Amino acid sequence: MRARRSARRSVRPGPALAGLLLAAALALSGCSSGGDGGGAGFADKAVKGDAREAAPDTGGGSGRGAASDAKATAPPRIAASHIIRTASLSVQVKDVPKALDAARTATENAGGYVGNETTSRDEDGHTGTRVVLRVPVDRYDEVLADLEGTGKLLDRTAKAQDVTGQVVDVESRIKSQRASVARVRALMDQATGLSDVVVLEGELSRREADLEALLAQQASLKDRTSMATITLSLSQTPEPEAAADEDRPGFVDALAGGWRVFVTLLHWFALAVGAVLPFAAAAALVAVVWLRLVRPRLPRRPAHGTAPVPAPVPAPATPEPAGEPGGERD
Repeated sequence: MRARRSARRSVRPGPALAGLLLAAALALSGCSSGGDGGGAGFADKAVKGDAREAAPDTGGGSGRGAASDAKATAPPRIAASHIIRTASLSVQVKDVPKALDAARTATENAGGYVGNETTSRDEDGHTGTRVVLRVPVDRYDEVLADLEGTGKLLDRTAKAQDVTGQVVDVESRIKSQRASVARVRALMDQATGLSDVVVLEGELSRREADLEALLAQQASLKDRTSMATITLSLSQTPEPEAAADEDRPGFVDALAGGWRVFVTLLHWFALAVGAVLPFAAAAALVAVVWLRLVRPRLPRRPAHGTAPVPAPVPAPATPEPAGEPGGERD
């Protein structure tokens, strides 16, 4: 009898657990078949599903709890390293266009491409170029060594940033976000009321926007970790300065300078003559017309301020003197 009673006691929890599960299913079905409040119920299901995925399973004797315990005790898997490599070079070369062509060739041969490019020229006529090169990470060191050998290295800066944790985090968030989107879409297929559909569509749009942002972040990280960035600055080598003795002017320099001054004076004199020549020709023409045509036809007038010269008056005849009395006559 005691054995039968103990067997009955051991069988009783089974029907009780089944009854509890049936009551819970009826309660959930009643909530889902409600009127206007059904949309909130679907949204709550989606949120609870996200929390259920994020929360760890704490079941003591279930198989899922045992699996999580096994994963926890297993050694962590080492993820592949994701490193962003950047470098900056300043090189002095004799021929900037030639060195730029060599840099482009080395980059394209390595499987990369040329990004932004800026070329400028200073007051002395020296050319400078700044170009951004993208090369695969496995050819990064090789291309960097080739660029350094194009001329005289002035400056070099290289950086390496490990973003492995960020990449792993983004991948995990994308996986969870995709599952969340799929769950909301499944709830939309089960929805029957208009309010349910409206609420679930808003939730789906928000989660899809978050998923797209995560995918864009993942693409950016992939591009930055798979392709290294090299910023190359090329400048022209300045001409060597002349010696102190060569700076002193000599006889030939003085002769050349004097000849240049003489030629410059002749040039300006010719310009002055050319500028005055039309006016001189016009003045000469007026003078010729005046002297040849106008002046001979004008009446002659006495000069101003001179009195006329009187004609000469003949002198009166002088009488002969009478002779003295008694004197001899001639």
